[in-house]
Amino acid sequence: MNMLYIQSMFIILIQFLTLVHFFALGCLSLYGVHRLWLLYLWHRKRNEPPFSLNKSLIPDNHPRVTVQLPVYNERFVAARLIDSAAQLDWPADKLDIQILDDSDDDTNRIIDERIDYWGKRGITIKLLRRSQREGYKAGALACGLAACSGDYLAVFDADFVPPSDFLKKTVPYFMDAEVGMVQARWGFLNADHSWLTRIQAILLGAHFSIEHWVRYKYGMFFNFNGTAGIWRRETIESAGGWQADTVTEDLDLSYRAQLAGWKFVYLDDLVVPSELPVTISAFRSQQQRWAKGSIQTAKKILPAIMKSPLQQKIKMESCFHLLANFGWLMGMIITLTLFPAIVSRTHIGPWQMLRADVPLFIGTSLSILFFFLIYTFHYSGRRLLADVFLLPVFSIAMAPGIAMSVIKGVFSRGGVFWRTPKFGIQGRQRLLLPALIYKDRNHSGLLANIALLLYSLLPLCYSLGRETWFALPMIILFPCGFLLLILKEASEITETVSAAKKGRLPSDSLPL
Repeated sequence: MNMLYIQSMFIILIQFLTLVHFFALGCLSLYGVHRLWLLYLWHRKRNEPPFSLNKSLIPDNHPRVTVQLPVYNERFVAARLIDSAAQLDWPADKLDIQILDDSDDDTNRIIDERIDYWGKRGITIKLLRRSQREGYKAGALACGLAACSGDYLAVFDADFVPPSDFLKKTVPYFMDAEVGMVQARWGFLNADHSWLTRIQAILLGAHFSIEHWVRYKYGMFFNFNGTAGIWRRETIESAGGWQADTVTEDLDLSYRAQLAGWKFVYLDDLVVPSELPVTISAFRSQQQRWAKGSIQTAKKILPAIMKSPLQQKIKMESCFHLLANFGWLMGMIITLTLFPAIVSRTHIGPWQMLRADVPLFIGTSLSILFFFLIYTFHYSGRRLLADVFLLPVFSIAMAPGIAMSVIKGVFSRGGVFWRTPKFGIQGRQRLLLPALIYKDRNHSGLLANIALLLYSLLPLCYSLGRETWFALPMIILFPCGFLLLILKEASEITETVSAAKKGRLPSDSLPL
């Protein structure tokens, strides 16, 4: 009797996990359909001529602009950032450069040297240093706002290199009194460094040139991306200022400002070069912060959006935008429930799979893949097309780690703002050995991926044993994804350990 009871409960559990598996697939299909909808809107207007604006400013009417450079332990890129900001083409008497330096390493010395260098050449740069990183980046920007005199505030993170004409191409849009923020597109200095950076260039490129572009063109909400943008000071203040109760202060302020009635402008033809993370640990950390912060912002902002008199298209798109990172959670659930879903359905034939599995596979993997294929073909030609096909396996392997941050976002407010290491590299330039000291010392992600690789082999072996050939193309994506990340992260650890043993790095840079 006890054995029958255990067997019955096991069958119920397997059936329940199968239902959860298909529920997650259904939710991810909605995300895929949304990608196709964005493509449709993009296609409708992609050939329209750009908005014409008289960008000539009367010299006597140049407004005062403050350029804010938030910095924290950026020894490899701080000088590059300061040098590019100092060369912005704007009247010196109407330009304030403000360095918000929270560093506790030798970045302080580098910054002091560049301030002295430019000071001797007539460029005044103001330095604000805090004794504590209260509020992290949001706190630094708020501190800078209180101390600045500019009517407009341009923000550049340490890994960005603003072009000299940035202000001349953005400030004129504020002639429209309703415009509160202008966002430029990110470019990538090191997109060709590795397959990892090429994938990031595809993901971020589509985010700007399709998502941002569509939302801007159709009058829906989109966000300031934390850098490479410029704000009207009045907009920040009227929307409640920088707040640190989420770890994506940029996304939070963007929605509060647009709820207050301010208009945002997106310029796809203005590119600000930036540096992409070159290690798996750095990329994972960045994505985890963005995922956690977007869910925190959704909890904070969506109730107000739903109660507002905004158009339904704005409300619906805001939901898809702010809740998009739940896709990572669905991806993790699909991975963990794949084995019981296969075990419970071994009796079905190929025609039954055609009715259920194939439509869901098209709605998830293929629709999302199609979205990025169209972006890559249109904006990059054939240069990155091969890398697009790494996206499904890469996303599968990244999902569990990012999904945990989504869960944290549901149950927390604020949190630590972990910096993403930047190394000052361009193109295919190799990572300099001294830069390895900034590598993530916690490689728990590697151990998790090894465990998930072993688990993902179970459904593969089961399907092979049952000769379920029809399911193999989808099932094999899972172990391939985890193996890809394991090999990448293992090579990074080996490189760091090898350099440290040769005495080229301090012993405390060894990964733990």
